[in-house]
Amino acid sequence: MRDEPRGIVRRGYDDVAESYLADRTRDGGDVVMLRGLLSRLAPGSRVLDAGCGAGVPVMELLTEAEHRVVGLDFSSRQLSLAHSRVAGADLVHGDLSALPFPHQHFDAVVSFYAIIHVPRRDHPAILRECHRVLRPGGLALLCLGANDLPEDHDPTSWLGTAMYWSHYDDATNLELLRGAHLDVITDRLVPDPMGHSGHLFALAIRR
Repeated sequence: MRDEPRGIVRRGYDDVAESYLADRTRDGGDVVMLRGLLSRLAPGSRVLDAGCGAGVPVMELLTEAEHRVVGLDFSSRQLSLAHSRVAGADLVHGDLSALPFPHQHFDAVVSFYAIIHVPRRDHPAILRECHRVLRPGGLALLCLGANDLPEDHDPTSWLGTAMYWSHYDDATNLELLRGAHLDVITDRLVPDPMGHSGHLFALAIRR
């Protein structure tokens, strides 16, 4: 991820951490997809939330289901909020494109509303990282783009702060998953809980 997009996203999520948390819904289609993943996980699974934000609702639900959860984010303010809201979760400051974990370390990886903030040329590398840290047969539930957006830097409108987005359309993303040896079990277009356009959520299994 280039320094400028990275800086925009980090500063943006630091700036709006409390506002985003206050507006974040706990019962949308994205949570329905998460519950579908939960139904497939063995008790006590080790799960990575990549781009965990404040930990609500994703890490919160994973922890309530008694899984061993690691949350990763590069926004220090978001990690601080997660620390105060999700008891028992390990929190790591890090980047999606270079996950600081060993090979085959997790039973599942989830990533909600994070990959879409990375320049899309880097998305294949992120998907390969998800594959690398998953055990064979592990599951990935990933939020990806639903339409073609090479780059969007909006300086003011996202909760009053600058933000950056970049992603491929849904068909291209499904091909990228297969190219990363993540076989799609189910996919669904889900409305954005913050009122933006919808996103592709894909549940995939690692070959």
